[in-house]
Amino acid sequence: MEVAVAVLAYNNLNHLMRYLPDLISCSQNARVVVIDNGSTDGSVEWIREHCPAVDVIELGNNFGFADGYNRGLKQIKSDVYLLINSDVRVNKGWLEPLTNWLEKEPGIAAVQPKILSDRQPDRFEYAGAAGGFVDWLGYPFCRGRILETLEIDLGQYDSVTEVHWTSGACMAVRARAFEESGGFDPVFFAHQEEIDLCWRLRKLGYKLICEPKSVVYHLGGGTLSYHSPRKTFLNFRNNLLMLSKNMDFPRVIFVIFIRLILDGIAGIKFLIEGKVLHSWMIVKAHFSFYRLIPKVVKYRRFRSTTKLNSVKLWPRSILSEYFLKRKRTFSQLPA
Repeated sequence: MEVAVAVLAYNNLNHLMRYLPDLISCSQNARVVVIDNGSTDGSVEWIREHCPAVDVIELGNNFGFADGYNRGLKQIKSDVYLLINSDVRVNKGWLEPLTNWLEKEPGIAAVQPKILSDRQPDRFEYAGAAGGFVDWLGYPFCRGRILETLEIDLGQYDSVTEVHWTSGACMAVRARAFEESGGFDPVFFAHQEEIDLCWRLRKLGYKLICEPKSVVYHLGGGTLSYHSPRKTFLNFRNNLLMLSKNMDFPRVIFVIFIRLILDGIAGIKFLIEGKVLHSWMIVKAHFSFYRLIPKVVKYRRFRSTTKLNSVKLWPRSILSEYFLKRKRTFSQLPA
């Protein structure tokens, strides 16, 4: 089975210098490829001088996470794509536990490792932790991370588990399944595009798992800070877009209506906290989503001609469990 470790880069020279050499030395059974999204910081030149074994695909422009990977992966022939952020630290033996599942289980489309913080290695990292889930209102959460609360890793999630989504920070995905699903949606640009992809993979009948025998360490916020208003815009808009594309009809109508109310409350909370720009980004996200509704309708009509499986979501509200019942860890949640 051929494996291509694909790193998407955009003006991340400092991260490439810090993380790429270890990635190369710890991935000797795979081809390492950097897909460059039009960097202007000398990244490509540095890679070619200091890491000549790495293949570089230059896209020329910044197509974001979603279409950057789509365009780059089209130029890579491989059985498995191992997508990994430029700010992820790996150790020896990280790769095989992930790819072994795809080699022996054809019904599995994607596998993620346990993702810990490179800043606080004893804690789970926000973007994926030990595998992702989605509640019935479309809010994502993880084993090891609920909303902003990050758990200390005590081995409590060291079991292999089927999940709703695998993290785009580090995930091995079967190339055939990626192509069958249509790849990432370019409209997303960045953020939650992997959850949208995984939802579609599950509707096609594939399973997704987290394999904690593989452990990586993610710095996080490498391209766009976690506190960036732009990130707020993308997260709110893309979550609505993901729901409208994938959730069963007519439930999606009701859920979008509820989300209007909840997003309004989130905007008021930002205002109270003095984060006026973040509040405005929620308004902007909704208007951007409304403009995309014709594309969503067209997509759903196209997908209606394909036999798809119904996908189960977590049947409770993660907001209710977190804010009202004060449950801060995944292990406290109802099964």
